[in-house]
Amino acid sequence: MVTVGGLRSLYLQALHPRAVAGVEQNSRYRQDPWGRLARTSTYVTTVIYGTTEEAERAGRRVRALHARMTAVDRRTGERFRVDEPELLRWVHVTEVESFLTAVLRGGLRLSPEESDEYFREQTRTAALVGLDPATVPDSVAAVEAYYAAMRPELELTADSAATGIFLTMPPLPWGLGLTPVRGAAFSVSALAIGLLPAWARRLYGLPGLPATDLVTSVNARIAGRLLRAVPIEWIESPARKRAMERLKARN
Repeated sequence: MVTVGGLRSLYLQALHPRAVAGVEQNSRYRQDPWGRLARTSTYVTTVIYGTTEEAERAGRRVRALHARMTAVDRRTGERFRVDEPELLRWVHVTEVESFLTAVLRGGLRLSPEESDEYFREQTRTAALVGLDPATVPDSVAAVEAYYAAMRPELELTADSAATGIFLTMPPLPWGLGLTPVRGAAFSVSALAIGLLPAWARRLYGLPGLPATDLVTSVNARIAGRLLRAVPIEWIESPARKRAMERLKARN
């Protein structure tokens, strides 16, 4: 479900005109989507399972990379830095909120207090990319208020629409686009879109059918149950394995 949550966050991020412009004007993700995915996954895995030193080193690399990047707001012609706090905060909040939403809709049971604690913990990851943790929403209620405040800033631009289409039907390597893998990939995209807030789906011009959330919840619950049935040894990353070993040694 983490993959679905990550994809959901990208759909949300693309609705911020400056955030999506920064990506479109600085990234080669269209030419190398799977390389970009691998690099992003490595960063996320390092932050989740790496040591403090490894996470801080990864954060320094990201900050140095972003510090060199600028983009032009296509609506105003203004040039801006991609590491503006507003943009970093939008990317951070949509990412961590999407991860939580995906696993909760997938069947993970967390109390409201545990969900709030998750957001509090994630303010430390916000610091890694250069944000002041005090400026980052740190509870379910704070995230909801943040989204409400940001909604007037969001819109479907040409960049947003192009990114949304690309995320839904990305090119698949090794001819897999002509195999059943294409259908499986589309199912993941469809689930990510279904998990979007209703207001985000409306911005994308998608029909707000009354049953959308119910059907999506059922599909997410089924996907979550199937994933939990897979033995952890089959899918455990080396980084997670090392983290679990460190935890056992500490206890």
